Amino acid sequence: MHDFSFFFGDNKLNWVNMSSAMFLAIRFVLVLSFHSAVGQVSYSIPEEMAKGSIVGNIAQDLGLDLKRLTSGKARIFTEDSAEYIDLDRERGLLLIKRKIDRESLCAKTTPCALHLQTILDNPMEMYTITVEVTDINDNAPIFPKNDIRFEISETAVTGARFMLGRAVDADVGINGLQRYSLKPTDNFNLELHDQADGGKNVEIVLRKPLDREKDDVLEMMLSAFDGGDPLLSGTAQIHIRVLDANDNAPVFMQRTYKAIITENSESGTKLTTVSASDADDGSNSHVTYHVSDTVDSHVADMFFLNQQTGDLFLKSQVDYEQATYYQLDIQARDAGGLSDSCKAVIEVLDVNDNQPLISILSMSSSVSEMSKIGTVVAMMKVNDPDSDMNGKVQCTVSENVPFSIITPSNNFFSLRTEQELDRERDYEYNITVMCSDEGVPSLSSSVSISLQVSDVNDNAPVFERRSYEAFVVENNTPGLSIFTVKASDADSNQNAHVSYILEDSTVNGAPVSSYVSISPDSGVISALRSFDFEQLKLFHFRVKAQDRGSPPFSSNVTVTIKIQDKNDNAPQVLYPVQTGGSLVAEIVPRSADVGYLVTKVVAVDVDSGQNAWLSYKLQKATDRALFEVGPQNGEIRTVRQVTDKDAVKQKLTVVVEDNGQPSRSAVVNINVAVADSFPEVLTEFTDFTHGNEYNDNLTFYLVLALAAVSFLFITCVVVIISVKIHRWRQSRIFYQSKLPVIPYYPPGYTDTGVTGTLSHMYNHDVCMTTNLRKSDCKYSTLGGQSVLVVDPNFTETMQRTMKDKYLLDDTDSPELVRRHYCTKV
Repeated sequence: MHDFSFFFGDNKLNWVNMSSAMFLAIRFVLVLSFHSAVGQVSYSIPEEMAKGSIVGNIAQDLGLDLKRLTSGKARIFTEDSAEYIDLDRERGLLLIKRKIDRESLCAKTTPCALHLQTILDNPMEMYTITVEVTDINDNAPIFPKNDIRFEISETAVTGARFMLGRAVDADVGINGLQRYSLKPTDNFNLELHDQADGGKNVEIVLRKPLDREKDDVLEMMLSAFDGGDPLLSGTAQIHIRVLDANDNAPVFMQRTYKAIITENSESGTKLTTVSASDADDGSNSHVTYHVSDTVDSHVADMFFLNQQTGDLFLKSQVDYEQATYYQLDIQARDAGGLSDSCKAVIEVLDVNDNQPLISILSMSSSVSEMSKIGTVVAMMKVNDPDSDMNGKVQCTVSENVPFSIITPSNNFFSLRTEQELDRERDYEYNITVMCSDEGVPSLSSSVSISLQVSDVNDNAPVFERRSYEAFVVENNTPGLSIFTVKASDADSNQNAHVSYILEDSTVNGAPVSSYVSISPDSGVISALRSFDFEQLKLFHFRVKAQDRGSPPFSSNVTVTIKIQDKNDNAPQVLYPVQTGGSLVAEIVPRSADVGYLVTKVVAVDVDSGQNAWLSYKLQKATDRALFEVGPQNGEIRTVRQVTDKDAVKQKLTVVVEDNGQPSRSAVVNINVAVADSFPEVLTEFTDFTHGNEYNDNLTFYLVLALAAVSFLFITCVVVIISVKIHRWRQSRIFYQSKLPVIPYYPPGYTDTGVTGTLSHMYNHDVCMTTNLRKSDCKYSTLGGQSVLVVDPNFTETMQRTMKDKYLLDDTDSPELVRRHYCTKV
């Protein structure tokens, strides 16, 4: 508690202790909650309180927790940047930051108040604080001049008025100027006249005629008093010099002259003309006009009064926001010292010459894309000092932004979200807030707010394709990069970082991870093994793309790997079968005509596509002019008529080649016997087979040859007899029908190139052995085929085996008889 007291002494104010319970008592505390984030509280304090004095407990009055003041970074915002009040966040108190002089702050305005805003963040809140500053009697009345001098003619009539001007007391209310006193009052009375601004002009009125010869100088004391406690006063000394002769004073035509002018009018604008007349003649009737010394010098300097004509002009620009009207006290004086007074009142009309002033109280730099609609991102105050419609402000935001602006209280605006935000659509907003008044023409100002939208993991990675298909050539190198899958995530930072994962699955019973791998960062898929087209032509697996958000999002895609064939397999000859110990010979009768089908080379290639396309060509031949090979079907046919001059033994070498790059091939050797009889064939091929035997025992071979020849002779006789018996019965079938010859194929293979019309075929296979240990003749039947194996010593007679029912007996049956002979080496 503090005490103050006052006492007089030469217009000086001294401070003594006095109970401040009377002075620092807060008139009222009113808390009005009108919005979830806006409140108001009012305090009343006297001026001149010491620094650090407590204004009020804002935390208690607003119902706020002290921790909220600290966490919300509570702060005081003042519009004019004058910092009189400070906030102690720790205690929640409003304190005096520096002494407040009510007269400097508000002059004559009552009530005098400081309008503050308390701003809190996270969430944003604003509270309006009004601090009323009450007046104390710390200013005594003061006259503009301590000495007031007049010259008054002794002929001045009773009732003549002389304006003294008024005293000024900076205090207001009861502490302001209350009354005047004049001493002595022998010749003059004191009169007060009310003014438009609430003040009073002071005049002295002549009570009785003056007598210069008796008193040429008069002295009086004018005092002004306020109503404070203690009472303060000011004085001015009046000196009157009594002049002789001029007994008529000027008289104004009007007591009050009025003029209207718009603010910002140009200098030199004529406002009005004051006029006064004097009934005297000569120099005593010449009237001049003067602005009274009682007018404030700042106001007087704004106008120019022509002393001779009484024309009143504007000297400098006027501002409606500073003053709505001006009043000038004007005197008319004649040469004899007589005068009269009047008032000139100039009314100022408002012009819309002030743009709205935007002050940002609080602003967020970023907002989450998951923020709810109605989230406040900025708070601002807009002030327009113009009046009426010129000062009424409306604010809007730029188009095509999901934000709106509302007015929670007068002159305060909040920018908030109006729609849901999506960072992937717009990651930043440059919001322009435009505030316009309603004047004509309207004035406006704007402020730009940059707001970043922070990311939330709300998007899953998306692959560039719905499915992927890649090709890899077989026999690849393990570790080969096949191709790359790519997924993108519309989010940002960690939420957009994509990792690639191979989902568990199997290929031919083995895990897919043993076939391929994937780089988790780049998505490069690599082969872990060498692929074989003949074993695996394609396989499928799934790749998952997952971001690093929390929680993570993922998507997957199907990948198909197709193995491309490589020409890595040579053709395989299926027929004729190549054996290490036997020679197979195809018999061509000498009566064979052009195009006779000798045999057909059958081959396959396990590759695919053009790598499996086979072509056949004759590489070597005993007689190239006799045979040809079909390049596409492998059929060996005669190209001319067989003659007796053609050798019995014909050896053909056929190359089977695929169409790969580079191509691969296989070679098959085919023995062809050109003969009409079996003994002829046997003789040639026996010599052929024994040509490569070792000649260690020449005698052995000679004996063996003799035995073979004997056996062959006997066999040939039997065969010739048998043939002769049947030839006359089958001559039309065997020699004259000229039906196509169907080649022999081993069991399990089918000749797809048969062009004949026969539905059955019969083959006679005679096998002769040179092994002396085997002297018997073995006979076997394979389906409709007969194979005879005969010892070469001809120790036994060739047997012939027929089927149970020999179809050749039926002369109407178009069946083909074909002979094959084989010799055991």
